[in-house]
Amino acid sequence: MERTIFILDDDAGVRDTLRTLLEAGGYKGVCFADEAGLLEATRQRCPLAILLDVNLPGRSGLEILKDLATYAVPVVMISDQGDVPTVVESMRNGALDFLEKPFKCEDILGRLANIRTGVAGNRTVALQQKISSLNFPGREPLTRRERDVLQLAATGCSNKEVAEKLGISYRTVEDHRSNIMHKLGLKNIAELLITVLK
Repeated sequence: MERTIFILDDDAGVRDTLRTLLEAGGYKGVCFADEAGLLEATRQRCPLAILLDVNLPGRSGLEILKDLATYAVPVVMISDQGDVPTVVESMRNGALDFLEKPFKCEDILGRLANIRTGVAGNRTVALQQKISSLNFPGREPLTRRERDVLQLAATGCSNKEVAEKLGISYRTVEDHRSNIMHKLGLKNIAELLITVLK
């Protein structure tokens, strides 16, 4: 099962696209339209990873993620909208990564390569330590205020809540978040939170 990836998404088109992308990268994609099929298959055999949609009819992907915790299988959450609370809750409940739709082939294959080599497997570093050391080689270090904004965002606070906690305006929070994204070379909030929470 080293190169088998389970996929749970209620959209048949997304399932087919993901299976095609995986096959192009040398993986075998096994698709499921509902949680019952996924959980039964996971009980019987252990895939390399599971690609799990957040927004499913009935129980959400986040609820299913909690059920999958007993199987010790790496789970990559997928969603068409990676808002702060969803990304934070995904990572806190054991997701290894989070990808926003539409995704590129190299994004998915890169995440799976990391899983196979174990690069993405260790997320035991405390969040506070991770934030305090955000000084990536070749990138500008974050200011103290940007670190404060990032710390609160990583705990699931909205821009409004960050503004209230720090005693600054909503617009100032938006400016700080924009600066953080620019300095770290990231495109969206999901990428930002994955960088911090991994």
